[in-house]
Amino acid sequence: MANASYLGLLLLFFRLVAVPWGAAGYEVASVTRSGTLLSARLELAGGTAAPSSLGPDVRSLLLTASLETDSWLHVRITDANHPRWEVPQDVIPRPTPEDVLLQLRGRSALPRTSRRVLSTAGSDIDFTIYASPFRFMVSRRSTGDVLFDTSSNLIFKDRYLELTSALPEGRASLYGLGEHTKRTFRLLHNETFTLWNSDIQAGNANVNLYGSHPFYMDVRLPPLGAGSGVDATHGVLLLNSNGMDVLYGGSYITYKIIGGVLDYYFFAGPSPLDVVDQYTQLIGRPVPMPYWSFGFHQCRFGYKNVADLEGVVDGYAKARIPLEVMWTDIDYMDKFKDFTLDPVNFPASRLRPFVDRLHRNGLKYVLILEPGISVNTTYGTFIRGMQHDIFLKRNGREYLGKVWPGEAYFLDFMNPRAAEFWAHEIALFRRTVPIDGLWLDMNEISNFITPTPLNALDDPPYRINNNGERRPINNKTVPASAMHHGGVSEYDAHNLFGLLQSRATHRALIADTGRRPFVLSRSTFVGSGRYAAHWTGDNLATWDDLRYSINTMLSFGLFGVPMVGADICGFGGEPTEELCSRWIQLGALYPFSRQHSAISKVPRELYLRESLARSARKALGLRYRLLPYIYTLMYEAHTSGAPIARPLLFSYPHDIETYDIDKQFLLGRGVLVSPVLEPGATAVDAYFPAGRWFSLYDYSLAVAAMGPGRRVMLPAPSDTVNVHVAGGNILPLQQSLLTTACARRSVFHLLVALADDGTANGDLFLDDGESPEMGERGSEFSLIKFSCSTGSNGVIRVRSRVVHNSYAPSRTLVIGKVVLMGLPSLAPQEKLAVYVNGTVVNGNPTRYLNRGGLGVAHVRGLSLVVGEEFELKVATSPLVYY
Repeated sequence: MANASYLGLLLLFFRLVAVPWGAAGYEVASVTRSGTLLSARLELAGGTAAPSSLGPDVRSLLLTASLETDSWLHVRITDANHPRWEVPQDVIPRPTPEDVLLQLRGRSALPRTSRRVLSTAGSDIDFTIYASPFRFMVSRRSTGDVLFDTSSNLIFKDRYLELTSALPEGRASLYGLGEHTKRTFRLLHNETFTLWNSDIQAGNANVNLYGSHPFYMDVRLPPLGAGSGVDATHGVLLLNSNGMDVLYGGSYITYKIIGGVLDYYFFAGPSPLDVVDQYTQLIGRPVPMPYWSFGFHQCRFGYKNVADLEGVVDGYAKARIPLEVMWTDIDYMDKFKDFTLDPVNFPASRLRPFVDRLHRNGLKYVLILEPGISVNTTYGTFIRGMQHDIFLKRNGREYLGKVWPGEAYFLDFMNPRAAEFWAHEIALFRRTVPIDGLWLDMNEISNFITPTPLNALDDPPYRINNNGERRPINNKTVPASAMHHGGVSEYDAHNLFGLLQSRATHRALIADTGRRPFVLSRSTFVGSGRYAAHWTGDNLATWDDLRYSINTMLSFGLFGVPMVGADICGFGGEPTEELCSRWIQLGALYPFSRQHSAISKVPRELYLRESLARSARKALGLRYRLLPYIYTLMYEAHTSGAPIARPLLFSYPHDIETYDIDKQFLLGRGVLVSPVLEPGATAVDAYFPAGRWFSLYDYSLAVAAMGPGRRVMLPAPSDTVNVHVAGGNILPLQQSLLTTACARRSVFHLLVALADDGTANGDLFLDDGESPEMGERGSEFSLIKFSCSTGSNGVIRVRSRVVHNSYAPSRTLVIGKVVLMGLPSLAPQEKLAVYVNGTVVNGNPTRYLNRGGLGVAHVRGLSLVVGEEFELKVATSPLVYY
């Protein structure tokens, strides 16, 4: 009770200091409720304290609140009398406000009271609306913890909206709000996060970059004196595509938005994985990526001709470094025009045979496309675009910008005809060059010029902190006064362009190939993960950028975009050999692993220096061994939203030491990556949460952290990244070969890391890696669950359970070896006996080693069919079987 009183005093203090005197804000005029739905009419009460320069207040507002599921609450505030721009339903399908009002039609307004509560027994979220002055509060029903508590100073104008919520400073840890290059994964107090998609180099920290994701996750500690460990985790989304500043002060969060509506979603959690599950249920599950896309990718801006590409492919092959996908930047184009080929350096007569040769050898080819279409009356794509009338307009005619090809018009993907046109151009181009994926760049939209203002949309009354300098919103992009199909302004739809282009490209590739698309987009918005992967943009070859790449990768996991990575060795600048070597050690374990660099920079293909080649062979060798595990994580992401690369707090939310860890990360729930991020380092200061941790290289017990976690200085050889697996996990592995096609036909190994109680479990998902659906009803796939237990007599049982088995190769692929880590040490006279499905395995199938005080057993010579259930028993000999 004392803690509750203390919190109440804090919130009262917050309101006194946050709300200017005389700022009456709004009052609740009427409330209607039915079951899980509530609506309220708000009327202006004397005006707000906002400067008159921001425009007049909207006098009447409509609030709707709906517990749309047991897991999330939707709260929307808009103009009661006039329609306003909001993210279209076809972009993010969701229940409409009209659905709520329709169900409330005919209901009488409730009697006036100081507050109303919307709550149900099945939901852990309560919504409370206060009448005079108006404010609302979202709380956790099970604990009473206040998740979101607005001040009474709501500001709602035509082109300026402001809302503030109190936060319990010291208890709230926030993550998300992007896209920015952040110095830490956990959001720092007193920072402003600007959301306005811009072509700003990713090497610039703490400024708005290529995407907009107004979503954060809040990991809460319990109140003072209520014990240690996490209280619960929740998520908050403001679904709004207009430009905004989000100010996070530790004890408060303030949204300053230049248009649209206040459209909030609150996700109950209570675990971090629950939050991303609920969030991606709303915005769309991450799209499945083709199996080959988890191989290693090579690109460079500046490949001069097809011979250059051939030389790179040959260089990787001779160095015995895995290479899966060859990329080409805008160099391949004829004068930088989309869907064309340079007739001298990349003619179809040379490029097509090169691509055919890649395909015969199991490799893939990806090209870049950009949204600016060259204004050229002899250019087929331009001619057809004009015929379809699908370009962005300003002042009644096509807006003329300037990008790589010179003067250009920009496609309007809000026009359905634009998606049809784009699909036709892709299909037509693929008849010449059968590309396997597409790379979408410059789609913020980037513009080499800054348009002069035409009307008030180009110069809103509140200037967001664009590029950290409050630059005009037209800076190096298309003008906010440009108009899309249906009368939609660029002012409102600017942040949606990358998402809409990704959607059109994804659908075009499915229609033309019938296979699972691979689309990589620089610009993103809420829901982009349904269609595309992302890379962190134009980073720099610095140690800082190496470190920051982890924060961006983890943030995009929260945003529902799990296929993400940074340009290995940096796009701009010149990396040292040491930096590049350490970067491939980290980058080999990004979900999306690509080396890419800028034009005129020293080539940095990984075979060019022996130290890089040595690091690459070792790190990529580990990646390719882990491919079955990583691909299974893709299935988990597609079905539950769980990121592939995760912060430690996702698996250890009760360990508050993990809240600030952003120099390490997990692949899935239990593979810990601890890279070198500093020059000259020969050791890594790594944190290990409670439990056993085994090296993925020699299977030794590296750390046994009992109770709280431990920090350990790990040796960091120049060619090695530290990777450990947590006890309690079973990893499916395959052989490290030079392409994914070869690797996935090889024999499986099971790596069983026993927890302290002798248990472990893990999953394996298999399909053809290219069918559009992944694990959906009617698709062909296999899902196998592995478990391990240790009996009181010391007998270890490894079992498989086949959950689904319609993927034919799972009936021929076999597990040839099982490695058990964390066994009790054997006495010299003891041996291990092995039984498969009750039958003893004769000969000498096991090799036992003592590693770090515990035993490791390699059970070899097996032929366990992946798609058939089995039981493997391992015990000290002699064993009486029963």
